Amino acid sequence: MANRAMPTQLIPGKPFPLGANWDGEGTNFALYSENADKVDLCLFNPANPPEQEVQLSLTEVTGYVWHGYVKGVHPGQLYGYRVHGPYEPESGLRFNPSKLLMDPYARALSGRVNWEAPVFGYQTGSDEADLSFDDRDDAEGVPRGVVVDTSFDWGEDRHPRIPWNRSIIYETHVKGLTKKLDTVPEELRGTYLGMASESVVRYLTTLGITAVELLPVHEFVDEHHLIQRSLKNYWGYNTLSFFAPTSRYSSSGDHGEQVNEFKQMVKTLHAAGIEVILDVVYNHSCEGNELGPTLSFRGIDNPTYYRLVADNPRYYIDFTGTGNSPNMRHPQYLKLIMDSLRYWVQEMHVDGFRFDLAATLARELHDVDRLSAFFDIIHQDPVISRVKLIAEPWDIGEGGYQVGNFPVLWTEWNGAYRDTVRRFWRGDDDHVGLVATRISGSSDLYALNGRRPYASINFVTAHDGFTLRDLVSYNTKHNEANGEDNRDGADENFSWNCGVEGATDDSAVNELRHRQMRNLFALLLLSQGVPMIHGGDEIGHTKNGNNNTYCQDNELSWYDWSLDDSRKNFLEFASQMVAFRHANPVLRRRKFFIGRPIRGTEIKDIMWLRADGEEMSDDDWESSWLRCIGVFLSGDIAGEVDDTGESARGDTLLILLNSYHEAIDFKLPDSLVSSHWVIAVDTSRGFLNKELERTDEGILVQVGAHSLVVLSLPRV
Repeated sequence: MANRAMPTQLIPGKPFPLGANWDGEGTNFALYSENADKVDLCLFNPANPPEQEVQLSLTEVTGYVWHGYVKGVHPGQLYGYRVHGPYEPESGLRFNPSKLLMDPYARALSGRVNWEAPVFGYQTGSDEADLSFDDRDDAEGVPRGVVVDTSFDWGEDRHPRIPWNRSIIYETHVKGLTKKLDTVPEELRGTYLGMASESVVRYLTTLGITAVELLPVHEFVDEHHLIQRSLKNYWGYNTLSFFAPTSRYSSSGDHGEQVNEFKQMVKTLHAAGIEVILDVVYNHSCEGNELGPTLSFRGIDNPTYYRLVADNPRYYIDFTGTGNSPNMRHPQYLKLIMDSLRYWVQEMHVDGFRFDLAATLARELHDVDRLSAFFDIIHQDPVISRVKLIAEPWDIGEGGYQVGNFPVLWTEWNGAYRDTVRRFWRGDDDHVGLVATRISGSSDLYALNGRRPYASINFVTAHDGFTLRDLVSYNTKHNEANGEDNRDGADENFSWNCGVEGATDDSAVNELRHRQMRNLFALLLLSQGVPMIHGGDEIGHTKNGNNNTYCQDNELSWYDWSLDDSRKNFLEFASQMVAFRHANPVLRRRKFFIGRPIRGTEIKDIMWLRADGEEMSDDDWESSWLRCIGVFLSGDIAGEVDDTGESARGDTLLILLNSYHEAIDFKLPDSLVSSHWVIAVDTSRGFLNKELERTDEGILVQVGAHSLVVLSLPRV
């Protein structure tokens, strides 16, 4: 636009769709604000300094939508808004036309927030600060929206639509995955195209995952307090825009190029049969509480977009610990979420979403409501109801822990699975019954409300917490680099039975730690439900005990691909476990086990066994000291088929778990004795594929201390 005069001709245009929409000749602009008195559209020439903006007043208002059409505005045009109205914080109104505002529907953003600019609507440092008014212009320090050309050659791209029960999710970070990967061209490392590079796609397909779950890619802001400590937001849970892919992962530019680069990544992953799931943060925005900056929603129409305290709307209701919560009772905020979700599915071709702190989205008054408008709209929507929906089923508000309580169509991060499996392998008392429930699909949480085993997204580690290697290596967190005196991050304690921190030269301790890693990873892949692998765990990545690396955009978080023999061995084991799951239909059932004999036989579809080969009794389940158990899974699932129509019959498995500090001899029941049982997995010795032999005493299988063994009976 350097040699082109700035367009100034404004005609009424249309109130729909919201945002900036180019039609080939010009662009229609539409912004929702109920309480504004005036809205100015601001156009910027990228070649000129920001004070040379052109302001055009949007005089047309239809249903609270301020709109206008400007001929000659083309893709690449930078824009923003100045919204006029009362500045009455005590009444919840915080209009300030001195502050350039980002369009909530902007498809791309250019630039970052500069905290040295006067981005606060009030005079910082004054008494009762947020009641004051700051009239300094901040355009130089805030991002601008970018008019985008949405055309893209998708070719034959299709959603892979992997059935839930066949899914294996890989939670990862666009930058962290490739920033240190030397098989990716240097200029592409840490970018969308880096993730779409040949070596990364080959790695993911070889590992056997079916979906990548990307930490937030919506444009986000580095918090002021982090910048003051020379840190940056790495995870991305501080959203500025629900439509714009962040330009910080773009190798090609921030004037709209990031949109096509993201699309190319999705297209490439789809071609390899890999789905793309986005971690989305609709439960709060980056504007914080009443002392936060005025960047978008706050200055456009504060009470429309945010939950304010009813009897004192100067303040914000906060269910997330971030300073604000969305106004889920307002139709416009619900519309914003749904428009965003549909955009990412229909325009960007993503396959599903993981909703951060999803319980907040279900709060209409105060309590989490399963019948909330948000759930109703999702259920009825012909687009969003057909993609993968994953809830992080909690927030920090009262009654916010809602594992098991989300409605049909939804899956959930099963925090109960994580906690139970960790405690079992740590050797805690009273966890045999609980671990049996969790690894068989958590029927206590999902069987009675119309859902299937795959409603449970099983995980033992995630971005928020220790890596798998650190989980078995550290007794306490080490978050000193975050600058919060190690007060941040959850307290985690797994490894007290793995030795003393720092004793890495002790080969026995090292072996036990690696065995516990194999135990946790193996059981994850052997459990009913959908396994989610925390990216980097499969290569033994460590964060040196930091379990809250949200602000560590550096080598502490980026995957370390310099693999020694030990880490290579674990990667091989992890890949074999994923392949083992894919090869055994009984590990990915679509229905819950019933625990009754299969028709025409005396064999049940699932049996829980003691070490002496007898079935567990009621007294056994009540035992507090029991730390070993066997589970028989019949591969002969009569009449069951997969979502694809393929028969679900396969090998029969016997999984033996021992969290004791001593080895245990398991005896196979007489009804299961066969000369064809094979030891498929042994976490104390690796994959064996060794056939068992029968003795006069029957078949005995030694399961080492802190170990897991899987026996396989191939289907004839």
